[in-house]
Amino acid sequence: MRILTISIGKVAPLPGVHHPEFTVVPSAINKIPVSQIANPKPILLGVLGLDGDEQADLTVHGGIEKAVYAYPSEHYDFWNTLLGQECQQTIALSHGELGENLTITGLLEADVYIGDRWRIGAAELAVVKLREPCFKFNAKLGFNGAAKAMLKNAYSGWYLRVLKPGLISAGNSIDVTPGPREISIAQQNKLLINR
Repeated sequence: MRILTISIGKVAPLPGVHHPEFTVVPSAINKIPVSQIANPKPILLGVLGLDGDEQADLTVHGGIEKAVYAYPSEHYDFWNTLLGQECQQTIALSHGELGENLTITGLLEADVYIGDRWRIGAAELAVVKLREPCFKFNAKLGFNGAAKAMLKNAYSGWYLRVLKPGLISAGNSIDVTPGPREISIAQQNKLLINR
C-alpha cells in the first residue's frame, strides 16, 4: 500500500460541462502530478490539503472534511477501456486525470472503511467518505455517463481529513490503523446507489 503519484490543480475554466445551464464553469479537477515514483518530490500536506492545490466550489470539494482525494490506480484500466470504447480510440489516462490528489496502489473501496487512519510519511489522515461525482467529472472525461459509471462500478475513491500535517511524497507507504469498521467505502457506495 503506497502512493504512486501526488497531483494538484488550480482553478480554471472547464468547458463542455455536459450541463443544460452551463457551458463553462470554474473547476480544479485538472490535476497535474507534482511527485511521482521516478521523481518523489516531498509535498507539504496541510489541514486543508496539499500545498498548491485548489478547489473551485468549497460546498462540495475541499475543506477540512475533504482535504485530500485518494484514488486506486487499479481502476485506471477500467477507465481507459470504457473511454476507449466511447471515443473509439486508444486511451491512456495519466495519474491525476480523474481529479485525485493521491493515486495509490494496494487499497480498494472494499478495503477502506470510514474512520480508518492512515500514516503517510510524517502526516496522519482519516478516511471520511466516498467521492460523489458530479457533472464536472463527465466534462473532464468528455463522456456523459462517466459519473454514473463511477458509482455503478463502485470505483469512487474517497476523501481524507488531515489529522497531522507533514511532508509526503510518491513512494511513501500507507500504514493503516483500522477504525470502527462499521461501513466501507464500497458499502457506502452501495447505499448511495440504492437510496
